[in-house]
Amino acid sequence: MNISIVTVGKLKEKYLKQGIEEYTKRLGPFAKIDVIEVPDEKAPENLSETEMIQVKKAEGDRILSKISSDAHVIALAINGNMKTSEQLARDLDQLATYGKSKIAFVIGGSLGLSDEVLQRANDTLSFSKMTFPHQLMRLILVEQVYRAFKINRGEPYHK
Repeated sequence: MNISIVTVGKLKEKYLKQGIEEYTKRLGPFAKIDVIEVPDEKAPENLSETEMIQVKKAEGDRILSKISSDAHVIALAINGNMKTSEQLARDLDQLATYGKSKIAFVIGGSLGLSDEVLQRANDTLSFSKMTFPHQLMRLILVEQVYRAFKINRGEPYHK
């Protein structure tokens, strides 16, 4: 299985990089993980609604340019579908069973995802109704993907 994590912005925090590297290494026997960073759009703190849409659109265009046409896209969004770890594991297993070997998880920037990205998504996923920094979501996501593979293989870890 080939899993891409397409995300907005550069990761600067060393501790997050180390965590992501650790889970990516652990995922090696199960899947190829590729983290693709697209530049975030520079914007002032106080944006109008129109400016927010423009920023999300610019970031969304960059995201969409990195997603292959045959990828199954799962967009991370606060209003997405909430799942248990077991449900995510089942979903990934079913995608593999039905020949969807390319999966792209998408993490937007600080303003979220554009409508175009959400329309391209085959599914949306929410980890919580709370807001998390998009940099931290990378680590949480890669850990949950690792957990899903361990669950699907019946191996201890997910308890």
